[in-house]
Amino acid sequence: MTVTEKTRIGVILKQEAMRDILLRHIPDLPNKPPHIASLLKSLTLEHYYRYHEEELSQPDWISNVLDDLAGLILESEEQGEDPVIVPDEHYEEISVVRGTASVLSPEQAGLWDVFELQLRGPSHGNPYVDVSLGAVFEKEGRSVRTAGFYDGEGVYRIRFMPDAQGEWTYSTYSTARSLDGIEGSFLCTEASAGNHGPVRVKNTYHFAHDDGTTYLPIGTTCYAWTHQGAELEEQTLETLRSSAFNKMRMCVFPKSYLFNVNEPTYNAFEGSLEEGWDYTRFNPAFFRHLENRIADLGKLGIEADLILFHPYDRWGYSEMSRTADDRYLRYIVARLSAYRNVWWSLANEYDLMWSKSPEDWERFASIVTENDPYHHLISNHNCMNFYDYSKPWVTHCSIQRVDVYKTSEATNEWREKWKKPIVIDECAYEGDIDHGWGNITGEEMTRRFWEGAVRGGYVGHGETYLNEEEALWWSKGGKLHGSSPARIAFLRKIIEESPGGVLEPLPSDWDVPCAGVSNEYYIYYFGFNQPKFRNFSRKSGVRYEAEIIDTWNMTIEKLPGIYEGAFKIQLPGTQFMAVRLTKIQ
Repeated sequence: MTVTEKTRIGVILKQEAMRDILLRHIPDLPNKPPHIASLLKSLTLEHYYRYHEEELSQPDWISNVLDDLAGLILESEEQGEDPVIVPDEHYEEISVVRGTASVLSPEQAGLWDVFELQLRGPSHGNPYVDVSLGAVFEKEGRSVRTAGFYDGEGVYRIRFMPDAQGEWTYSTYSTARSLDGIEGSFLCTEASAGNHGPVRVKNTYHFAHDDGTTYLPIGTTCYAWTHQGAELEEQTLETLRSSAFNKMRMCVFPKSYLFNVNEPTYNAFEGSLEEGWDYTRFNPAFFRHLENRIADLGKLGIEADLILFHPYDRWGYSEMSRTADDRYLRYIVARLSAYRNVWWSLANEYDLMWSKSPEDWERFASIVTENDPYHHLISNHNCMNFYDYSKPWVTHCSIQRVDVYKTSEATNEWREKWKKPIVIDECAYEGDIDHGWGNITGEEMTRRFWEGAVRGGYVGHGETYLNEEEALWWSKGGKLHGSSPARIAFLRKIIEESPGGVLEPLPSDWDVPCAGVSNEYYIYYFGFNQPKFRNFSRKSGVRYEAEIIDTWNMTIEKLPGIYEGAFKIQLPGTQFMAVRLTKIQ
């Protein structure tokens, strides 16, 4: 295959014969900051020229590049791929008696808690790839198969999340004889206080926990908060403790981007950035730290929307080989799927990851879903191009705004298109940095939350206010400085008080979105408009009480009188007002 104007820069740079030629046309690329270089690799030659046409001042730039690369053939993706390592059926000598590894496990575990088998076994060779391990858990004729993993220093673990009370039995299987055929049982007791189980899709567009409790995803983003050290991470948890947020978008891997230049505390694999990583050997300390922070979020009732890949990288995690990608996914699912508060996000801005193909994302989805026996929520997050959310494995739409100004206004359209919950995980961030995605006001953030809510979706928060420490919440966590979180908490309370604890969009006027239950309950949201009054027309014979909600000042004014049929409500003539009508029983 030859290079065309639609070939990505990263693909060209990957091949040594083409790299030097391309760098003659983009000579400053090696001097770009890592996050800029990473993003440039995601561009096609056509897109690169479009974005740099003025500075290049070369009308024939694309044709000149193609002429210089003519005659060179792009290598196939399979060439240079790491070999697949198959677990060794003869890892232990035949003299080793089956099932003789020492076992440490609790006698009981709560409903939807993590039950863990800890096994002491062999450590020669490379147990991360030489040994396969898992267990079958059974209760009353039903069985659940789950994979185990090696945790270093001769320790193996198998984790299980029981979803029914009573006695469960288990039996292990492994290519290591000493770990194979170990049997036992434990008692699953009632769920602990506040534990409602994992979150599922409910009624097509909404969410609920396994016990039926409605779940409203009131999300925020702290991409790299688990890579900042104990002091800042604990501060993040303390901030969350007093907030209304119950979902956190967060990356597995560290981030290299604006205001993100620090090295992580732990690396994901053995080796070093300078000498290279051994992608066949995980660093247990990295993953233990991650799972401990996920457990900390769980204690606060916060879902961990875990981003498995992202493009903002200087460590090589975004450009691992196919076999390394697949091995990593199986390992992290084995470690984390038993945590009830995990969601899977294949990527943040999947379409910026130049080294991944559409086929890769589908393969990743298969690996995660086939190895997650609990069927956690899963999606994929875009930058410019939406993923195909009609894919059967996608449980909900994880959306980034695709217009600088309009975001939540399209919620109704997206609901109709995909017939799945709409979660606008990135509507832009409240802050004051120089990028348009990171300098909207608290008023605008709050408005986007309300627009999304009354249109039947769920909007996510983020914050990017500058400070001397460059600890911006959107990536590092720490403290919140914005004005929208309190208003978002107010909105959450309004939604929770609505019938069924959710908002369903209703037929609306062209200028005012409306949600509620027909002839029972209505919320009209006026957004940035500022009417002095509004005429309403409701079904004759149904009487309502009316309230004016100031969504910014967080006040609710109950109006005197009873409203029926056609009526007028006087409004304050200020922005961010809502009207609530509640049927009088």
